[in-house]
Amino acid sequence: MALITPLREAVSSLVQDGDTVALEGFTHLIPHAAGHEIIRQGKKDLTLVRMTPDLIYDQIIGMGCARKLIFSWGGNPGVGSLHRFRDAVEQGWPHKLDIEEHSHAGMANAYVAGASNLPFALLRGYTGSDLPKVNPNIRFVECPFTGEKLAAIPSVRPDVTVIHAQKADRRGNVLLWGILGVQKEAVLAAKRSIITVEEIVDDLEAPTNSCVLPSWAVSAVCHVPGGAYPSYAQGYSERDNKFYKDWDPIARTRDVFQAWMKRHVLDTVDFADFKRVLNDGVNDGAKRETV
Repeated sequence: MALITPLREAVSSLVQDGDTVALEGFTHLIPHAAGHEIIRQGKKDLTLVRMTPDLIYDQIIGMGCARKLIFSWGGNPGVGSLHRFRDAVEQGWPHKLDIEEHSHAGMANAYVAGASNLPFALLRGYTGSDLPKVNPNIRFVECPFTGEKLAAIPSVRPDVTVIHAQKADRRGNVLLWGILGVQKEAVLAAKRSIITVEEIVDDLEAPTNSCVLPSWAVSAVCHVPGGAYPSYAQGYSERDNKFYKDWDPIARTRDVFQAWMKRHVLDTVDFADFKRVLNDGVNDGAKRETV
């Protein structure tokens, strides 16, 4: 049964060093606030999972919290590379990062298999691909009914899944809509889950065929308005495209990255404080330009 609790307490109690952690979100509803709290608390040796790791994973990896990444694409959407991710893989900074690369279809099927409590997923993909040459967890089996050659990959069953959503009610049921990606499957596949939400309401007022995660599938609900920033939450906020562009020069060099993370994440109390410091910096820059 879901517990409504502050994000700091949820991360402290539910995310342990060495856990496999999935922070899912596909363009939309990316749980940046929760990622920052993981960094603030200095969680380490994490195996990170996500179909499309972008800025928040660049930050978590760059701050030394991760030892491995299981993924299907990684980059700064519309901009280019994740420089902290690349530095960890290519140069071992801040330490070596192991990677396990899949296709989008493979990752989606792996989450579905995990949610179904199955040990592996089957799909027709990967035939003719070079991914099996670099990922020993992509294997091939023969269908016992047709003799067809199929790809098999381990299911994804995180210790903790973290997502952002629009609403939760006071019993811990969660409603989300828009581009969903694999958030539902990632939560159902996990042992524990943390969901940050824009608002907590008395009644979800969920329309027919809505995506509702029942409270029995959720460990903690945390009220964090704007917790997906700089990604967007449909019906609540827009994507901050400028932030994604600005991140590229910040992440290119280690010292600039570390200074930015110290000021905006390590030295802030929570996500609301992060946004305050970020806005203060923007306003200071505007003042300097007009002087």
